Amino acid sequence: MTETEFDRFKTLIYEEAGIHLGPGKKDLLAGRLTRRMRELGIRTFREYYHRLLHGDGTERVHCLNAVSTNETHFFREPKHFEFLRDDLIPIWMSRADAGLMPRRLRIWSAACATGEEPYSLAMVAADRLPASSGWDVEIQATDLSTTAVERARAAVWSIAKADEIPPEYLRAYMLRGTGRQQGKMKAGPEIRSMVRVGRVNLNDETYPLAGPFDVIFCRNVLIYFDIDSKVRVLQRLLNYLAPDGHLFLGQVESVHGLTDRLRAAGPTVYVLADQSIPHASEVDAPQVTRADGRRDGMATGDDR
Repeated sequence: MTETEFDRFKTLIYEEAGIHLGPGKKDLLAGRLTRRMRELGIRTFREYYHRLLHGDGTERVHCLNAVSTNETHFFREPKHFEFLRDDLIPIWMSRADAGLMPRRLRIWSAACATGEEPYSLAMVAADRLPASSGWDVEIQATDLSTTAVERARAAVWSIAKADEIPPEYLRAYMLRGTGRQQGKMKAGPEIRSMVRVGRVNLNDETYPLAGPFDVIFCRNVLIYFDIDSKVRVLQRLLNYLAPDGHLFLGQVESVHGLTDRLRAAGPTVYVLADQSIPHASEVDAPQVTRADGRRDGMATGDDR
């Protein structure tokens, strides 16, 4: 890949997805695109670029699939899930008990990769806000990559990932594969019913989603954007955040210098600047107990 070809692809990818590729990414980009070109029987970057420019747009999606990074884990950055479980959920429960809010929550995992994040959220919600107690929790999971979206929708992972999940959640919400599915695990029906998966390009002017959301997880995404793209994406995300909602960013990300609409509420957790930050001490927080974790046919710790 020549420098001229790299500049062309870099510009196209930036215009399509807002992803900024620095000079050091040329070899990485060439390697990823070469795999796709091999599938198509295309031998030169020039020919592939021509196809991207003059095709019907389908190949641009495949190109973005190739350059997307989808590495993730269950319960990645655990302090966020602790904040959700120990700080936010008791407040929501108390508000609902007092009739100050409905027993309904909407959560958006805005860069869901292969699904580990939204299903981690689903496990926490099913455990602390079960449907049997009248709660309706909807989790919208989206990603730029159609390949990642398909895997997230299938909700099947290697059994090796079981080590990333707390044992009580593993027993309650995951199914162990048998026969032809040996070595795999699948999200159980209780949490699968909570998650809706689709493709969203955060660089688009509008998103095909109905807001607002009480919680938005958009972690380890802004790091791939330049300043202008970060500002645009962040402003769009805030348009989908409920007035008293919470935005979760990655541990290495910050809103400093990007917007004055947010202020910190926790570890890289933000609320709108004009909203007060509730604390558990301000409400009569109920004693939080787990729902019954046993499910027929689901994996147990001994099955791992």
